[in-house]
Amino acid sequence: MIASMTGFARRERAGPFGTLVCEIRSVNHRFLDATLRLPDSCRALETELRQTLSRQLKRGKIDATLQQRPQQGAAGAALEIDQVALARLLARVHELSAAVPQRSQVDLIELLRFPGVLREDSTDSEALFEAARALFAETLTELAIARGREGERLAALIAQRCANLAGMIEALRARLPEVHARIRQSFQERLRELAAQIDQGRVEQEILLMLQRCDVAEELDRLSFHIEETLRTLNGGEPSGRRLDFLMQEFNREANTLSSKSQDLETTRTAVEMKVLIEQMREQVQNIE
Repeated sequence: MIASMTGFARRERAGPFGTLVCEIRSVNHRFLDATLRLPDSCRALETELRQTLSRQLKRGKIDATLQQRPQQGAAGAALEIDQVALARLLARVHELSAAVPQRSQVDLIELLRFPGVLREDSTDSEALFEAARALFAETLTELAIARGREGERLAALIAQRCANLAGMIEALRARLPEVHARIRQSFQERLRELAAQIDQGRVEQEILLMLQRCDVAEELDRLSFHIEETLRTLNGGEPSGRRLDFLMQEFNREANTLSSKSQDLETTRTAVEMKVLIEQMREQVQNIE
């Protein structure tokens, strides 16, 4: 299923630990670039949550935030001092004191501010972790659903423009005999104006060479093939944004060649309209996972 790289999801979950709020935003990006902001109480889950995210999303710039709000009216959590962390810190302070003769007194408040020394008493951290895992997974699923809905809309727009391109190709293909006849007639009229003795066999040879140089049947066939491949990719079940981006480049290359080889005003005008449609599709493909 085609999925967009743009989406937003937000979920909340309450428990003895307070209220957990998870928000995930995503925008388009060449690769998967995830930024996670977690509370200190859930910092140990960062690697696990990143793995969960990478299993479900393949591309996009992801901004995920998990907040923990205390229960309203509840007493504040008991503060504990990590004796091991404090001992390690004091050992380093004593080493520094020995190395620096002229020293100032140590501020106890500054010691408590050192990361890991002062912590809140977590009576049931495993329950908090389980709730955080479940909430993150739910929010991620909601984001994937939102990206899928947007992807369906983009796929429908691209398919409609492919149908418009197919109509233009068929119209140009139907004009090819008329264009070739006009080129032949124009060449013969110029020869008659010269009023010179000309080898008719050589004339036919030159006309054939001219028709080969301006023949766009091959470009039209390639464009038709790219349309078929684009529709097949849209109906596939794998992330296909990069493949679609490559197809848009091929579309544009064939449209440019069609325009440069054209000896017919209507064909040139149609080639320009094709480029407009291709550019519109390219902009939409940039947002597909």
